[in-house]
Amino acid sequence: MDLLQKYFPNLTEEQLVQFEKLQELYKDWNLKINVVSRKDIDELYLRHVLHSLGIAKFQGFNPHANVLDVGTGGGFPGVPLAILFPETNFHLVDSIGKKIKVVDHVVEGLGLENVKTTNARVEELDGQYDFIISRAVAQMETFVRWIKGRIKKTSKHEHRNGILYLKGGDLEEELRKYTTAQIIPLTNYFSEDFFETKKLVYLPLKYKG
Repeated sequence: MDLLQKYFPNLTEEQLVQFEKLQELYKDWNLKINVVSRKDIDELYLRHVLHSLGIAKFQGFNPHANVLDVGTGGGFPGVPLAILFPETNFHLVDSIGKKIKVVDHVVEGLGLENVKTTNARVEELDGQYDFIISRAVAQMETFVRWIKGRIKKTSKHEHRNGILYLKGGDLEEELRKYTTAQIIPLTNYFSEDFFETKKLVYLPLKYKG
């Protein structure tokens, strides 16, 4: 929690309580359904919560904006961002039912009213979103194909609508064809060693230059 307050000093009392509850909820559920590795549970705030919130350091979300989290797994990056932006609508999607079951219980335990979940492949969804977020669920080309037609054309944020993708390693080859992509090292925001290889990829709506 000290880690969160170091980088997000303006959290409300309610947000602090919700972030504090996260570890207890995930520890409890992880005993039944393994969605987070044991090592990661012990470092939940560093490896999952703060990592997810790297997106918020680059782009905040407006009230009533719609954000889709594809392949959310145990609820990352969607759940921490939903706590941080309580007036933004988050739709968390995963094709694995047991993962969505955990997310549902976490969301209920936190009392989050701005989160909707769906057990489905993203290609099966309808609707459009201001931003689509994810944590390294596929190569960018595959991901772009999955979410085709899902991004709203009218932008109302600081950055144009598009994809905000948390990924690590060397992304040069993978992103070669996406000339408008921006790669933001998370070391721009966080000083912990864990973030040395971690990056945020921002791909605005018009993918090709």
